[in-house]
Amino acid sequence: MQLMEERILKDGVVRAGNVLKVDGFLNHQMDIDLFNEMGKEFFRLFGDEDVTKIVTIEASGIGIACIAAQYFHVPVVFAKKSESKNLDGDIYTSSVASFTHNKVYDIRISKKYLNENDRILLIDDFLAKGNALLGLLDICQQAGATVVGAGIAIEKGFQEGGQLLRKRGLRVESLAIVEAMDASGHIEFRPQ
Repeated sequence: MQLMEERILKDGVVRAGNVLKVDGFLNHQMDIDLFNEMGKEFFRLFGDEDVTKIVTIEASGIGIACIAAQYFHVPVVFAKKSESKNLDGDIYTSSVASFTHNKVYDIRISKKYLNENDRILLIDDFLAKGNALLGLLDICQQAGATVVGAGIAIEKGFQEGGQLLRKRGLRVESLAIVEAMDASGHIEFRPQ
């Protein structure tokens, strides 16, 4: 998606350790006009898949998922990273190692929100190592739901997550794939 690539070049900042900082428009302050265009694009890509729910992981994927859900007219379910008193005891869980936070989370979704009749579209802000999506896939498999694909705002194509998930048969559609980046701020995209 040309618009996403342009925004990354304009406002993204490359940090040490292969970190692409896009908090000014994607995952801290959110540009809703950009999110709206992302939602339209995800609907263009997955609109014929009879999606019944969009599933994401807290926190950065929630805004993108909510805007996209307006086009699909389906609810958003997000996996919580911490235990909560308002989560029923009957839950699906999976462990996820976060590249960004260098921490392992147990994610959870109440069993009342996912079932074998669901056709799930996974949405997330970043795809690097693929751990968040693997955790969400695990939860969806526990529920017996069908995952029709994953919509990703930004994929780090130089890390193994996208390749790993595609080899497993998951349809992954990334709006921008960063092929290379360096400390000088140079960012190179994979042609799409």
